[in-house]
Amino acid sequence: MTHKVKITVLRREIFSDLQEQYLANPKSGKCEFFRDGQEFLVGPEEYMSMLNGKFCAEAWDCVSRYIYSALQGGSIMAGWTNDEKMMIACCNDGTRPVIFKLERIDIDEENES
Repeated sequence: MTHKVKITVLRREIFSDLQEQYLANPKSGKCEFFRDGQEFLVGPEEYMSMLNGKFCAEAWDCVSRYIYSALQGGSIMAGWTNDEKMMIACCNDGTRPVIFKLERIDIDEENES
């Protein structure tokens, strides 16, 4: 059995009050790197190349350990979420975080076309 991980951008948030108070550009707005509903499929090759620049490096730093675990067939959040093959995570941007859904996809190699 092999595994892949589907990453879905659930939504991009914004905390305008924090941007006003702390950012050099207080009108930065929501993250411009991602779109709500955007999806990525990650296998071992994509993992090693960090999706060839198609994924924000800071966000990757936040989710890559969970993706690595899932690619090895591990449980992402057993006992925490209602499905051990799924978790909700976010990037570390405190004024405009992006919320991701990570899902381990199990592929039966014998039945794969």
